[in-house]
Amino acid sequence: MLQRRDFLALAGSALATPALAQGRYPSRPIRVIVPFAAGGVIDLVARIITEPMPRLLGQPVVVENQPGAGSTIGARSVARAAPDGHTLLLNGAAHSVIPALFSDAGVDPIADFIPISTLGDQGFVLAVHPSLPVHDVPQLRTWLQSKRGEATFATTGIGAASHLSGELLKKLAGVDFTIVQYRGTPAAVTDFMAGRVDFVIDSQTLVAPLVREGKARGLAVTTARRSRLLPELPTLQEAGVAGYVASSWQALYAPAGTPAEIISTLSNAVTQAFADPSVQKRFADAGVEPMPNDPAASARFIRIEIEKWVPILRATGAKAG
Repeated sequence: MLQRRDFLALAGSALATPALAQGRYPSRPIRVIVPFAAGGVIDLVARIITEPMPRLLGQPVVVENQPGAGSTIGARSVARAAPDGHTLLLNGAAHSVIPALFSDAGVDPIADFIPISTLGDQGFVLAVHPSLPVHDVPQLRTWLQSKRGEATFATTGIGAASHLSGELLKKLAGVDFTIVQYRGTPAAVTDFMAGRVDFVIDSQTLVAPLVREGKARGLAVTTARRSRLLPELPTLQEAGVAGYVASSWQALYAPAGTPAEIISTLSNAVTQAFADPSVQKRFADAGVEPMPNDPAASARFIRIEIEKWVPILRATGAKAG
């Protein structure tokens, strides 16, 4: 995986190359399908990374939200699109667990797509409603054990990164709770703020402001290192949950069968987009770590994620509704 210093050097060299797409591609606007509702971190990353694309590719690039069914509605629409580079998928960790959630999804996360690039990686925040008698992770574990599965946890859908983070907490912390599904992050956060659900594990973009405003009590972050946005919070590993690491990552895909030269054009455009200072700033402001990779490295990363998350979900028996 490319590190920050590597991709900045690569991006700088890309900027010195001739303009992309001097041939026939793209010949019309490009649609980027986000299989979740607007307002979450995946949607945010899509809008940041596509903003410079019209300048780089010479055609409009339009983000279109197609939420539902654990991201498979949007994924199916892209898998069935013409493999000509004009319809793309931008998905997150949910893409890696489709095999665990659906026996008849009608889409395969490996066979039906070609990764163009991974994009970003954002750690989550574990936060409880301020009304709870919980001020740190050990207290949360004790409280959850006392509730015997009745405590409620908000997620943006079975298979979403927030849900995967919750299932990993159950497994590694030895606790249980009731998962409440929402169609999008804004709806989940609204009910959490109102006290209708007890706790969340969700993006720093949304949760950090709530913690600062006293509308949520942050307990820990889900990454291996502390967050720059909330440096006062320990990691879950520091708080006693050994081995816990989870995050929301995003990747850009084309339908299987898309010509290699189109994949290369799009991969180069992503590299150039990451060289844009405004893109770098917006990623930093959102607490998203840039994670551009070439198509081959992106494919390897996605296979590793599938190997990590599919067994966890299959062990829970969770199915998308």
